[in-house]
Amino acid sequence: MEPAAGITLDNNHKLSLKELPYLIRWRDDRCKRCGRCTAVCPVKAIEPGVRVQRVTFSEGPVPKPGSQRRVVHVVEQVLDAARNCVGCATCSLVCPNEAIEPELNPNNKILHYKNTGGDGYKRGGRRNDPSISVLDRLKFTRISMLTDPALDAGRHEFRVRSLLGRILPPEELPLKAVDGRLIVDSRAGRFIPPVREIFPIMIGSMSVGALSPPMWEGLAMGIAYLNEVEGLPVVMASGEGGMPPRLLRSRYLKYFIIQIASGYFGWDEIVRALPHMVEDPAAIEIKYGQGAKPGDGGLLMAQKVLKLISGIRGVPQFVDLASPPTHQTKYSIEEAVAKMIQSMSMAWGFRVPVYPKISGTKTARAVLNNLARNPFAAALSIDGEDGGTGAAYNVSLDKMGHPIASNLRECYLDLVRQGKQNELPLIAAGGVGKRGNLAANAAALIMLGASVVSIGKYIMQSAANCFGDEHNRCNLCNTGKCPRGITTQDPKLYRRLDADIVAMRTVEVFKSANTELKKIFAPMGRSTELPIGMSDGLSIDDKAMAERLGISYAC
Repeated sequence: MEPAAGITLDNNHKLSLKELPYLIRWRDDRCKRCGRCTAVCPVKAIEPGVRVQRVTFSEGPVPKPGSQRRVVHVVEQVLDAARNCVGCATCSLVCPNEAIEPELNPNNKILHYKNTGGDGYKRGGRRNDPSISVLDRLKFTRISMLTDPALDAGRHEFRVRSLLGRILPPEELPLKAVDGRLIVDSRAGRFIPPVREIFPIMIGSMSVGALSPPMWEGLAMGIAYLNEVEGLPVVMASGEGGMPPRLLRSRYLKYFIIQIASGYFGWDEIVRALPHMVEDPAAIEIKYGQGAKPGDGGLLMAQKVLKLISGIRGVPQFVDLASPPTHQTKYSIEEAVAKMIQSMSMAWGFRVPVYPKISGTKTARAVLNNLARNPFAAALSIDGEDGGTGAAYNVSLDKMGHPIASNLRECYLDLVRQGKQNELPLIAAGGVGKRGNLAANAAALIMLGASVVSIGKYIMQSAANCFGDEHNRCNLCNTGKCPRGITTQDPKLYRRLDADIVAMRTVEVFKSANTELKKIFAPMGRSTELPIGMSDGLSIDDKAMAERLGISYAC
């Protein structure tokens, strides 16, 4: 079949601007052709070009219209699905004259062109869902009418703290009173689980490798400052991939939760450092799943496995590091509880809390019930569907998983029915602070039953101004081309990020969250402890959601 007149077969298979998710708005009259925008574009979605223009002019005392052709230099958008604009607006940041900016195209069809090469489209970031989440619809409606100044949010001395670790009922504690003091009764022969007092908001698992060196270093410095200067016991999970050897042997290790996942990356270095550790870690997290890609293992793509990362993880450079979906040799959660949790507890002499992290699914309660019967299980971390990731299939990000609010609530009520709601802490994650309301979202999850709330994407956006959003903006975390320098191992890119500023912003985020949590809890009459499970203080404007969560309906 012959092509239509004026259309070549090559051009007929190109995209038009209407298919692209972001359109580049370029102002010819403002552009001074400096080339900065084309130089910094992480995906090379724009490039310099030339055009031939026909210009009409009229000169002289008796103007007579004339025309001439001239060549002009322009900035053009590339019509290629592999190099489509991701809307990061780095070009706008460097343009001296505000001559260029991306604009969201609501009529785009880009996903039709993304699944090339026989593999599903992968991306980083968080699911594309700009709607208001359940957490942001919850309101705090049980307000105390007391006027006691001690309950005033600006003045009271309520220490916002939570406990991480298995908490035994008083009657099971092997304690006895001697001369007015409580001491451990060695004859009781009862194991006392290790417990840590921590701030109820923690930084979730983001590995050395997923994050750039200055980003991870900045978060680590911020955590150390919060603990040692501000007195806020904030902890941070390492993510899969090990930790810097110097940190493993330092006194700052006590502020970090070491994660072990199914790929066991970096664990050779951790095992070798065990005899030299001057402090125990805050906890050990065993990752079985994450909310962004339930049922999948971790993935660090080859573009990010450079010299530093290959050294820490003990692998070759420039290879995909894919973790299996399950821990090898362990084929059920029962076996995992019996082997993994107990073996990690033994490695640290039963001094460190050990808990699993799972993705939010309908099977979360089955995992919880097995943990509730195991005396060595310190907690359960549940990662809801809105959790972010460094690399996942788009279909997993957008179509798989369970919302954290209802998943957490049903697990907490399950513990209530067993009478163990104050014994096994629940850690909730996934979409916390999605619209910027960190303290409000955290408080809502605590009142639904969480003892600790975990954040990841929020701290990236607040501490390092991540460009990503729920309109598929940027989300280049998996490619190693992060224009902010947050999720890249390329020195040319991560030198844009200042670790000191990241640390400063991290401190500011947690100090403000501490103040805002007091502002929420004080008017509710809480001045001594966290209102874990105090669901009568919550309301929502949707009857079905109110019934599902077991809270009041208010409109």
